[in-house]
Amino acid sequence: MPLSALAGLSLLVIGESHLTLNNYLREPLQQALLAQGAAHVHTIGACGASPARWLKATPVDCGADQVDNKPAVVLGKEARTTPITDLIQKDKPDVVIVIMGDTMGSYDKPVFPKTWAWQETTGLTKAIAGTNTTCVWVGPAWGTEGGPYSKNAPRTMELSKFLASNVAPCTYIDSLKFSKPGEWQTLDGQHFTQTGYAAWTKAIVAALDASPAITKLKKK
Repeated sequence: MPLSALAGLSLLVIGESHLTLNNYLREPLQQALLAQGAAHVHTIGACGASPARWLKATPVDCGADQVDNKPAVVLGKEARTTPITDLIQKDKPDVVIVIMGDTMGSYDKPVFPKTWAWQETTGLTKAIAGTNTTCVWVGPAWGTEGGPYSKNAPRTMELSKFLASNVAPCTYIDSLKFSKPGEWQTLDGQHFTQTGYAAWTKAIVAALDASPAITKLKKK
């Protein structure tokens, strides 16, 4: 079996509520990245945290922090984001993986707030680029229509296309290619069942393994 492109790399993974609870995306993704031979994986989830909230310490409704095979620290109202530049300075990752999108979707609004989303997205990507760290941005996956977050396919598609065009110099991974709309069952329209998160994990890891940004790192 060929060695994974992720083998030996140090990874910092940040994102929104998908990366908080154990039965969400964080736990299976953490284990899968380590299984690929990653030397170090630090995953941080912050509920409802849009990209700009990673530029300065900001209180969030809930969060989680997991390092390698250690148990995750899951937090409630006391959770806060840590500025991305501080995280990079401390962890010195080879790759920053951003799994973000749903917090910017404004699924319940009639119009997607492009100007605000652009400011949010470019603020974070510029901060990461300023550290000369390789970055991969994983966009939102399809959900199921409705629910408390008003998730819907047209806005999810619009959001993904927006991110694909605006996350440079991060490499974009389009999660919409991993399934059909409504294929992965959800708990609330936006957060998946464990089966859905397992499928998303497998697809993310495969996409990272094939990412030119990561294979280029290995050639240095």
